[in-house]
Amino acid sequence: MMLVVTYDVNTTELAGAKRLRKVAKICEKYGVRVQNSVFEVLVDAAELVVLKSLLSDVIDNENDSVRFYRLGNSYQHKIEVLLVAPRVGA
Repeated sequence: MMLVVTYDVNTTELAGAKRLRKVAKICEKYGVRVQNSVFEVLVDAAELVVLKSLLSDVIDNENDSVRFYRLGNSYQHKIEVLLVAPRVGA
């Protein structure tokens, strides 16, 4: 199944910056970064359980959040991307 995983890690303290890097590294193992804190992840049910567990072990439940948006198996028709064309001569 395709998921969009987003996260918001409080980085006002040094420990938050470390958590942010750990969360990003975990997500990079499972998916593709599409924006700073947004990943597209293609996993099966067992991999999703592991991914959630790994992220739960890292985040601070009182200051951070991770969201999972399930796009399902027919995700190709649910994703639309608008790209800014490169400027000529820039």
